[in-house]
Amino acid sequence: MGSLFALIFGALKFGKAGGTILTMLISLAVYTAIFGWRYAVGFIGLLFVHEMGHFVAAKQRGLPVSLPTFIPFVGAWIQLKDQPMDVETEAYVAAAGPLVGTLGALAVYAWGRETESSLLLAIAYSGFFLNFFNLIPIPPLDGGRMTAILSPRIWFLGVPLMLALLLYRPSPLLILIAILALPALKQAWHYDPQAPENQAYYAVPMQLKLEYGAFYLGLAAFLALMTDGTHTMIQANLGG
Repeated sequence: MGSLFALIFGALKFGKAGGTILTMLISLAVYTAIFGWRYAVGFIGLLFVHEMGHFVAAKQRGLPVSLPTFIPFVGAWIQLKDQPMDVETEAYVAAAGPLVGTLGALAVYAWGRETESSLLLAIAYSGFFLNFFNLIPIPPLDGGRMTAILSPRIWFLGVPLMLALLLYRPSPLLILIAILALPALKQAWHYDPQAPENQAYYAVPMQLKLEYGAFYLGLAAFLALMTDGTHTMIQANLGG
């Protein structure tokens, strides 16, 4: 315990990165107490990879952005200090997290298959599920920000999915996400495509909409297959 406090106080010396290190260490301690340190390190590592996808994409588009902040059982996030000026930028930054996060989970999956490690497969499964869950088309999840390029009204497709999850496996996190989604859903309900501010923000060529739509559907399908396949593989290993 003393060494943990030493690490936490040491993290405060790292300036802007101190908050990231501090919250990462707290999350590591919580997950370690429940799942063991090996799984905790792997899971937090994949969270970090996902968030750094957003971070790098925001930097590429010239947006001032904070380093990731971690909260146990909620996940992690970056904070944009300025909002994107158009919906394509918003979709680009949102898409980078699931894309890079999926690549990270794939790397762990390949490592787990190569070494026949159930632990690594479990970590990979968590990564696939995390990124798949984030593609639900409802704000503030990445899927909501990605599909806004097609129309904010698509967010209503995410409502039955969120309700189904709440009924299947109620959790404080899902309830929190549902509450946070309410202002955006209200905005989508009153969305007027002819309003000048909406025409300026959502003005995107149809080809670009189709490209983002195809990317979203392809990534969602891939993650659904990998989540289910990895889960089946873990169950088979446990049964064996």
